[in-house]
Amino acid sequence: QVQLVESGGGLVQAGGSLRLSCTASGSIFGTMGWYRQAPGNQRELVAVVGLIGWPNYADSVKGRFTLSRDNAKNTVYLQMNSLKPEDTAVYYCNANGIGAYWGPGTQVTVSS
Repeated sequence: QVQLVESGGGLVQAGGSLRLSCTASGSIFGTMGWYRQAPGNQRELVAVVGLIGWPNYADSVKGRFTLSRDNAKNTVYLQMNSLKPEDTAVYYCNANGIGAYWGPGTQVTVSS
């Protein structure tokens, strides 16, 4: 069973930046990425990347968030710049290999 360990959430003012990290306990040969869920909303895709290739982003974060992947470390990083209050949510790491794996979530709060 692969486990995902997340880090990097927190409280930041609007316009600020945060960097999320997610490390898998085993090799991931499928996609890795981040989803988020705000109170009262469904979980939504933020960004995802395959083993190779370019990341895909939600329209709401394009130009502000950057997803990168280090396959040697089984880790993905989400650099979040120009954060807005509407980015406030619990962010979940997702990885797909033999199964689909989820991290426990990390809270990101952006104050106005």
